[in-house]
Amino acid sequence: MLYPLAIFYWIGAASSLIVFAGFAIVSLLEGEPRATRVSALAALAGTMLFALAAQLPQSAQIGIFFGTVMLALTGLIAFLIPVGEVDLTRDAPSKRMDERNIVFARYNLVPGSPEHRAYYSRWPEDKAKDDLTRSKPGLLSLRATHADGLLFSASQGSFSVTGALRGLVDGPVSKEKIELSPAKMTDFVKSLSRYYGALEVGVTKLQPYHVYSHVGRGPYSYGEPITLYHRYAIAITVEMDHKMVGAGPAAATVVESAHQYVEAARAAVQVAEAIRGWGYAARAHIDGDYRVICPLVARDAGLGEIGRMGILITPRHGPRVRLAVVTTELELIPDRRKKDASVIDFCTICEKCADNCPVRAIPFGERGEIDGTLRWRINPDTCFRYWNVVGTDCGRCLSVCPYSHPNSGFHNLVRWGSARSGGFRRLALWLDDLFYGKRPAPRRPPAWTSPGGSVK
Repeated sequence: MLYPLAIFYWIGAASSLIVFAGFAIVSLLEGEPRATRVSALAALAGTMLFALAAQLPQSAQIGIFFGTVMLALTGLIAFLIPVGEVDLTRDAPSKRMDERNIVFARYNLVPGSPEHRAYYSRWPEDKAKDDLTRSKPGLLSLRATHADGLLFSASQGSFSVTGALRGLVDGPVSKEKIELSPAKMTDFVKSLSRYYGALEVGVTKLQPYHVYSHVGRGPYSYGEPITLYHRYAIAITVEMDHKMVGAGPAAATVVESAHQYVEAARAAVQVAEAIRGWGYAARAHIDGDYRVICPLVARDAGLGEIGRMGILITPRHGPRVRLAVVTTELELIPDRRKKDASVIDFCTICEKCADNCPVRAIPFGERGEIDGTLRWRINPDTCFRYWNVVGTDCGRCLSVCPYSHPNSGFHNLVRWGSARSGGFRRLALWLDDLFYGKRPAPRRPPAWTSPGGSVK
């Protein structure tokens, strides 16, 4: 006999089939085999359970209905309970960072050069670990464990383009000024940046802690103190392809990384040149020739938060972005920083990037106070040394981060809930582990990246 509540269960069966089968299709298109299998099984199980409930006696249907209602109310209460409150104060560095101390700058020191001798006489504790890193095959080396001649050459081509763009980061300023209100100019700069390829754009007032204290990289001026009189900074992000990044530490990930450094640099250089043409000083800050710390600028410009990995986590694409910055004296309207406690809370409970790091360079546990700043601090030497072993920039942490899932309806629904509820964040993490695994396998890169062939 068909009881009135049976309609509810048949609707539930249809909904279960549509939602989970839809997610299975999306997961298949995203190249996620585990999520595809789990979603398909959930679609089958949910449909069967609801269909079975529709066949039960009326008393049983009523009991299941009220149990479902109670479960839904419990979920609603859990959604509304303020769980996962975190401290968002003390996140501005108290002193400027010296670019000479970062691993990339140290690696570029030529043994026997005056710069090499001067650096290790001042910071002798870095020499042994840097010598160990230099003993490894190296980034894009054909002796590396993930060497791929085709893709490494393609990556080098992109890095060469970025290198060429470093000569365009600064230049002469037009003597004729174009004047618009700060609000109109800000809107135009943002639109122009997006036209040039930026994914997101934000503006902030330039702070002392945004700026490196001394030059550590770039074609000129190593070791010189940095004085940057610009008042404003424009932060630009570009998206890294989900499938290419997901292959890390295979060679496809460094192809994408190098390519997006070009795209970020290309946009920033053009914006800076345009601003100088309007009669205002401006400088682009791009890979290998920074004067500012891009993640901090981007955070303060409202584009995201600094997560467990020590890099920017954006709301829609997670850490799967590359950054560039333009600093300028052009008066702009700063964006309000969106302090997002939900990201810091999620990073606190997640630890998936730390658990999947091949060399445990990412810390577990709570944030700690470092130089007066409450944050996580990765081990950059261990991380960079691994790059020089595998020949790529790895990307495992970017790949497994739950925020890195594609910007689609299903994932955006989870992002929406995670941004609003600590309880939902904990459910979302459990679901991420269920559908993708605590230690997801690297995804297959696009087929075009493996054409076959032989070396002659």
